[in-house]
Amino acid sequence: MTKVNVHEAKTHFSRYLRRAMKGETIVLCLRNVPVAELRPIGGGGQERRPVGLDRGKLQVSEAFFDPLPDWLLEAFEGRSGDEPPPHGDE
Repeated sequence: MTKVNVHEAKTHFSRYLRRAMKGETIVLCLRNVPVAELRPIGGGGQERRPVGLDRGKLQVSEAFFDPLPDWLLEAFEGRSGDEPPPHGDE
């Protein structure tokens, strides 16, 4: 376990972060009084996911590529305060 004051930790944060990622616990101090710990969290995020894992699983209907209705385009552009039409009417 390593103790460092906040100023030192800020100045060399990347260095202490790398040490914590390797398993070391870094104790952060204010005026030499311990106040927090920088330590690794267990388990997650170590293994990389293969690229294309979900290839072919997502299916998008042709309607996804249809142009948006005018009332929605106007809402995105801030040109109208109109309400959208009732569900099903466009």
